[in-house]
Amino acid sequence: MSDFDAIDSLLDAVGPEAELPPCQVRRELRERARLSKAQVARALGVSPSTLSGWESGRDPIGEVRTKYAYLLDGLNAKLTTETETETETTAEPAEERSVTPDTAAAAVASTSSTEPGQDEDEVELLAVPEPCVLCGRPAKQRVAGFAQHLDPSGCQEIPAGNSKSSPAAPSAHVHVPRTARPPRPAGGKGTAPRGRAFQEPSGPADLIHEAVHAALAEHQGDVEAASAALLKRAIPDAMCLLDETRKGARYDVIAHPWIPDILRKQTSKGADQIWEARPKWTRPELPPGKHEVTALDINGAYLSALKTHLPLGQLEHSTGFAHDRRRAGVHLITPPAWEHEAVLPNPIGQRDEPGPLWVTEPTLRLLLRLSGPKHRLCEPPEIHESYTSGATENLLEKFRIALKDARDTALAGGDELTLEYVKAMYSKFVSTMGESNYNRELYRPDWMHIIRSQAFANLWMKALKAHDAGLPVVRAMGTDELHVIGDWRRVFPEGRGVTEVKVKDTYTAGTDASTGEEQ
Repeated sequence: MSDFDAIDSLLDAVGPEAELPPCQVRRELRERARLSKAQVARALGVSPSTLSGWESGRDPIGEVRTKYAYLLDGLNAKLTTETETETETTAEPAEERSVTPDTAAAAVASTSSTEPGQDEDEVELLAVPEPCVLCGRPAKQRVAGFAQHLDPSGCQEIPAGNSKSSPAAPSAHVHVPRTARPPRPAGGKGTAPRGRAFQEPSGPADLIHEAVHAALAEHQGDVEAASAALLKRAIPDAMCLLDETRKGARYDVIAHPWIPDILRKQTSKGADQIWEARPKWTRPELPPGKHEVTALDINGAYLSALKTHLPLGQLEHSTGFAHDRRRAGVHLITPPAWEHEAVLPNPIGQRDEPGPLWVTEPTLRLLLRLSGPKHRLCEPPEIHESYTSGATENLLEKFRIALKDARDTALAGGDELTLEYVKAMYSKFVSTMGESNYNRELYRPDWMHIIRSQAFANLWMKALKAHDAGLPVVRAMGTDELHVIGDWRRVFPEGRGVTEVKVKDTYTAGTDASTGEEQ
């Protein structure tokens, strides 16, 4: 074969890319078909935020581009046929068209109403009330596929910023038979969207349950194989769940803001300048005598830490000693002296170098709390400068609750497969939102450090709770390990729930009073 023959063969192997309509047409087709971003994203195997990018100007590549083009061609063909059929029906004489009570009810059920600036697939009026995903009581509106109360008197947990929408005037609904779809693109198994992918779940937690059931079905009930598949897709699944739980929320999230240099890695394998205050402390001297020490395991440390003050937008620089509790970010501080190392770990962890250091919001708030009138354990830290943004503690609350509910259900049913999947979702979500090649949908190293530090702060407060209850604290390690002496069950509830602890180990430590030998 000549060099030119080899080149010709290579060119023949490169097929033309699927044609895509302009980005504004892509969104229009989806909205006219009354499909949410989450529905389409699940069918294509991407996150809703990725789909938003495609509807804003970016183009997909590779196999997913072919799938997306196939979907858009099908929607265009179906909607064109529907338009033609509706035009013919409208042209009929008025006396030949009648609306029965049944068709009127169907029209009301299919009618949606939107507020200015709101997507068509955000709010729809329900002819038959459905249980609210927040409070369980009947709701007459569906927001982004989930039944919710939009009237504040109906539910206390509605997203702020929404108001009750008024129904649009009903119109006769015309049933149009399924139209022929364009031929599926070549590529074999898995090229076309799955048949059930466009079905909207009844709640965010159902995304987790459906993923587990689908993995088991795909692997013919092989739990080990299903677990490997679920762990592999934990990151995109977590991002999809985040997008679902953010629908109808009060605050917008900037996924890729400008980041100051202190939050960037100094070298490819190095770290940035943020100190997370990770506890790694062992009590220097135990009380006299031999003691039985219990190592407690704190359940769902990172899951609980999702409830923390997170900055919403781009971080802004400021200087001065004042702390604004309405904002969150990272702060350059000189930490106070800690004089309780003999019985409690230092709140900023074990640090070799003195002087100022960059800490996160949870660490600063912990120091301010311990310096306050209730505890008076240290002096207030000195704040030199900060990078902060407006913040809320509930930014990830629905995301956290969906994961917690799925975890609780799995615990009650002894479902270890779902437990491992949920743990992988929240732990990998936290660990890959920084400078990671595994999660391109979210770049918030400030969030990553803040959530981790919140887990460390939560563990520190448990150590303080044990100490105040008279339990000598022996060790505090990482986010989930606390060693204590004494009857810990009167202080901490035992179990596997996120508000409970379980025994990790027991051992004997201390000095034998008769021999003076250390155990």
